Parts: sequence; C-alpha cells; structure tokens
Amino acid sequence: MSKVKLTITESKCRGGYFKEGQEFIVEDLCPPLCHELWNAIYPSVYALQNGATLDYGNTRAKMFDAKCPDGGRVCIHGEVLE
Repeated sequence: MSKVKLTITESKCRGGYFKEGQEFIVEDLCPPLCHELWNAIYPSVYALQNGATLDYGNTRAKMFDAKCPDGGRVCIHGEVLE
C-alpha cells in the first residue's frame, strides 16, 4: 500500500484547524482531519494508496486537489510518496 502525502494549500478554516503548508502522511489510519474534509477526499486517498491514477487537469496522475465541502474554505493537495 502506498503512502499518500496531504498538504494544505490554502486555509480559511472556520474552526481554525488547518494552516497553509501543514502536511499529513496517510498510511493505515486516517490523519487528524475534520470529518467533512476527510469524507470528501477519502475515495481519492484510498484509490492512490492502491495504485490508481486520477484525472488531474488534462492528464492522469497519482495526485489530486480538493476543497472542503464547507464552501471551499480549505484546499488540499494529495500525492503518492514514491
């Protein structure tokens, strides 16, 4: 199973949980993310952990960008660590 690095690329988190530049490494357990953000990105994280490539712009890559479902207040980038 691949490790996935998550990086907060922008944060206007209403709860103040995230800061731009924060990084999390996902292996077996979910990282300390709020439930809303984790639920939004979990399918992509799981796919990357298991060898998938995802649509990324006009190509396919082992990475993704996503926004918090709370109005996009937090932006996150996920990528496979090789």
